[in-house]
Amino acid sequence: MKALTVVPLQKGSAELSDVDDPPESDGPILVQTLGVGICGTDIEILSGAYGWAPPGRERLVLGHESLGKVLEAPAGSPVAEGDLVVGIVRRPDPVPCANCAVGEWDFCRNGKYTERGIKEHDGYLSERYRITPDFVVKVDDSLGMLGVLLEPTSVVAKAWEQVERIGERAHWQPKTAVVTGAGPIGLLAALLGVQRGLDVHVLDQMSQGKKPDLVRRLGATYHTGAIEDAVADPDVIVECTGVSSLVLDAMEHVGPNGVVCLTGVSSGGRTVQVDEGSLNRTMVLANEAVVGSVNANRRHYLAGADALAKADRDWLSELVSRRVPIDRWQQALDRQPDDVKVVVEVSEA
Repeated sequence: MKALTVVPLQKGSAELSDVDDPPESDGPILVQTLGVGICGTDIEILSGAYGWAPPGRERLVLGHESLGKVLEAPAGSPVAEGDLVVGIVRRPDPVPCANCAVGEWDFCRNGKYTERGIKEHDGYLSERYRITPDFVVKVDDSLGMLGVLLEPTSVVAKAWEQVERIGERAHWQPKTAVVTGAGPIGLLAALLGVQRGLDVHVLDQMSQGKKPDLVRRLGATYHTGAIEDAVADPDVIVECTGVSSLVLDAMEHVGPNGVVCLTGVSSGGRTVQVDEGSLNRTMVLANEAVVGSVNANRRHYLAGADALAKADRDWLSELVSRRVPIDRWQQALDRQPDDVKVVVEVSEA
């Protein structure tokens, strides 16, 4: 079968390869891959900056934002033949650590987890894959190809869970939320904020085009300025860019008892001046909290599936800005001004 493979840490090594059928050791459920979303992690792996091949192998099958159709499933499985499904990305470490042992593998403590399409486990960008029942999630059939948005939605579902857990340390009645960044993660974070009944404000750089329109159609407010110019003392800030200046801006301008959730990963090597004493004083005296959030476990995928099922289909369809056939996968890497989420189509349903 065909699969997009790469030699991790080797730039320019990606190719559409002929690979063996998925091993039965991966699980009893056989899935036909329909589409795979491309994200920044994939770009980093393709650039040679990241990634690990399975043990004893040179090449890794890429792809972790999946959508597929079940071809075979044993009796008693949570999915059946014909269902649209998404594969969970991370697998617990084999030790396991205390968190992995109770299904909280997104909080793995020893780093021995594996991730499909990223770390020591083949991904989903192949014509077929196998999976175990506990790592497959059914999506609403009416979503069609939009089900490919579930993996990034699971990431923001976890972020909102973290925000709410921390906020509930005291009397928690949030009203306003700021989301920095209007990429896929930012827009989906805004979606879940609106679904929670919050007054959501999204900050990004584009003054016109698809992204501002998507924010407004969601019922949120779009801004191109600074956080303090958008809304005073927001209860929640979900930072989705990893831009160091925005990270500090969020910490400085969240409201009293507010929560900042960092979902973007910053690049090193840049220095930003900050008044550490003033920042510390404000955060302590105002009971403010900052939390980092990455990856997701099964309940976050289920929460994400529920959020997508409730969302407006026309709005979601605008997030999938381009679909590229697998034999022209390189086109998925050519960013266009209005791109939000580009999907590599592997096969037809």
